[in-house]
Amino acid sequence: MIEVNRLTKRYGPTTAVRDLSFSVRPGHVTGFLGPNGAGKTTTLRMLLGLVEPTSGSATVGGHVFRRHPRGLRHVGALLDAGDVHGGRSGRAHLHALARGNRIPRRRVDEVLEEVGLAGAAARRRVGGYSLGMKQRLGIATALLGDPPVLLFDEPLNGLDPEGVSWVRGLFRKLAAEGRTVFVSSHLMSEMEHTADQLVVIGRGELIAAESLAEFAARGTRPAVTVRSPDAARLARVLRAEGAAVAACDERTLKVTGPDAARIGQLALEHHVSLVELTPQTASLETAFMELTADSVEYLAKDGVSR
Repeated sequence: MIEVNRLTKRYGPTTAVRDLSFSVRPGHVTGFLGPNGAGKTTTLRMLLGLVEPTSGSATVGGHVFRRHPRGLRHVGALLDAGDVHGGRSGRAHLHALARGNRIPRRRVDEVLEEVGLAGAAARRRVGGYSLGMKQRLGIATALLGDPPVLLFDEPLNGLDPEGVSWVRGLFRKLAAEGRTVFVSSHLMSEMEHTADQLVVIGRGELIAAESLAEFAARGTRPAVTVRSPDAARLARVLRAEGAAVAACDERTLKVTGPDAARIGQLALEHHVSLVELTPQTASLETAFMELTADSVEYLAKDGVSR
């Protein structure tokens, strides 16, 4: 269990994280979301003992991480894929970490194989790696000690579609093994396919800590797309029921309020034929944009965050 309790970090007059509390349970992939500058990386660095909190606590398994003598056996982390000695080979980098944490040498080859960097790639200097290869090496580093807790900060940057699909499956496998998997990302589409729990922060403060489905449902109520040859009459029926109805064209309506089943029932009762009845599912991205709107650091002229 990762537990953050009233965590605060100030840098002079700037408060990066403010009175933040949440927990991350094993057996789940938990997404860590927030706009740029929300305090996600600062929070992860405090969890790993790389930044000293101003107040509050951040523990893993009930202990401050830096008190563990061989940290890679307890927590595996990828914070910055580029933070590696460029003159070393991928294998040499992992061997050095394995020695310092008393991890068997055979484990190095196991994780290189798992992330797709075995063979010639493992012998190349890291300075010649692409960003995607560095991300894979960073994931291998996190897996090296076979830890029960894994932290990843933007692990999908630089990966091709095959790599993204592989990481998605890896995270689910690790969670299914009973590990705690905590993933910071700005890619809403990937979190929608990967995470089942969310921690969302803005301006260093907690916005939500709940399931992905619960958070997505907090956004604007999804609409139902309806097409009918008698759309005008159907619109009058639906408005009489209190629905909000917008005409997309002379045959297509976007309806908010009643669900698809109720719309179909009303159409049947009033003898209006339908050629389409499509409910729109709740969107993580929509909910995120709405609920973090006041926490966006940079807002472009058109009102879209950058």
